[in-house]
Amino acid sequence: MRIALEEAQKAFDAGDVPIGAVLVKNDQILAKDHNRREALKDISAHAEILVMKKASQLLDNWRLNGTTLYVTLEPCPMCASAIMDARIRRLVYGARNTVQGAILSRFNFPEDLADINKILVTEGVLESQCSQILKSFFEMWR
Repeated sequence: MRIALEEAQKAFDAGDVPIGAVLVKNDQILAKDHNRREALKDISAHAEILVMKKASQLLDNWRLNGTTLYVTLEPCPMCASAIMDARIRRLVYGARNTVQGAILSRFNFPEDLADINKILVTEGVLESQCSQILKSFFEMWR
């Protein structure tokens, strides 16, 4: 999660919502990235989507079986759906997303889509640090 936070800081520095993600398999980092919606002018350029794309290219497979995704903020519906479809085994996130959270906060994709993929979820890892970078970012824009 600390590496995901480093990625979130990169997004912050670039003027994008500071969310970072890291995808791991067998204790090896497959991909890491951060939100790039502003830089790429792409609504789908969320950190989670970008790391899944990179890992899929690396593994030459869209199925990301046996992987763990670390992300600083609870995924939105778009990302949660992609995570489930990609067959990611475990999701670890820091802060809850009370606006669009699709894991536990607003929606419950792991339960609703359990027939697609049973995913293990761990929440609250480095929660205060993950929350603080987001709070700092949005305070800057107010």
